[in-house]
Amino acid sequence: MEIKKKFFLLAGEPSGDLHGSKLIKAIKILEPNSSFIGHGGDLMRAEGMTILEHIDNLSFMGFTEVIKHLPRIIKILKKTKNAIQKLKPDRIILIDYPGFNLQIAKQVSNLSIPITFFILPQVWAWKKNRIKILKENTDQLIGIFPFEKKWFHINDVDIEFLGHPFADDKHIGETSKSFYGRHNLTIEHPILLLLPGSREQEIYRHWPIFLEVANRIKLKFPKMQIILGKPDHIFIDKIPDYIKIEKNAKKAMLVSTAAIVASGTATLECAIENLPMVTCYKMSFISWVIAKSVVKLKYSCMPNIMASKEIVPELLQGQMKSDNIIEHITPLLDINSKKRKRMIKKLEPIRTGLGSPGVYNRVAKTILNRTALNERKN
Repeated sequence: MEIKKKFFLLAGEPSGDLHGSKLIKAIKILEPNSSFIGHGGDLMRAEGMTILEHIDNLSFMGFTEVIKHLPRIIKILKKTKNAIQKLKPDRIILIDYPGFNLQIAKQVSNLSIPITFFILPQVWAWKKNRIKILKENTDQLIGIFPFEKKWFHINDVDIEFLGHPFADDKHIGETSKSFYGRHNLTIEHPILLLLPGSREQEIYRHWPIFLEVANRIKLKFPKMQIILGKPDHIFIDKIPDYIKIEKNAKKAMLVSTAAIVASGTATLECAIENLPMVTCYKMSFISWVIAKSVVKLKYSCMPNIMASKEIVPELLQGQMKSDNIIEHITPLLDINSKKRKRMIKKLEPIRTGLGSPGVYNRVAKTILNRTALNERKN
């Protein structure tokens, strides 16, 4: 009788929950006799994982926010270590969420349980000292950006690049006609997409500015159609009736003319769809000062980082003002403008750099192969 494989997965944010669910699905296809337990969300639960700590209790961002919740984080870390020690899984799979996951990697290193880190900490941007933690406490590193393999190799670390998960993304099973009809939109006028973020603290700082921009643009261009990408778990107050709400931002990206996007994963999603955008971000003053002192990158949004040049305008902290946003977004809403056409052309290579479809299958296969190799060695 084949022994059932036990995997302990740790994801701490909605994006990690999505990646984790697709990875679980891929592993189950290749290794049906597998069980999954750990931290995640509703998507991972739907794929059969037993949830110990839900991502709703784990999503913190920014230095001040982490400090504020430190006692609870320490408590969860201890609970996690005890669970791993008791369950003795065949492999631990850490998905992004570096602050928490690197602590876990250190705390369970003495248990001789192999650890995969999928979606690596952005040590090429800041906290380069984390390389040592990765080298000493994991036995498999899987990156998602093409430039990471070379960067880590220069720093004496071997990682695998099997493609970016977005290379697997398929277009949503809804026609544009259906989407237009559902939101009472027309193809005759431009659509502005608002993506203020997926965390409460992002909404708190971004939404008032996004709303001011939307109101001013609607006043200047009465026929402008505006969509707000808003996940179900996020509450946003004072949404005018003229703004259409769509929980699936991907669907909105496919039909929109241009977007105002909080710097983060969504900028890469927009780039893949060749959607012109302006990116912006605002955090607490203390978090901003600390970030400026430790982050060593010239750019903040991934399309610019991947291209090593500014394709997308970045309006950060003090630059995130309604006047600045309106100045940059207005020409992108004109389908005939040269600025819009230039940006679309520069965004086109981004998708090809992410690799071919089948990423989760390749990641699942390499994880299972490494697990089997470890078993043979032991």
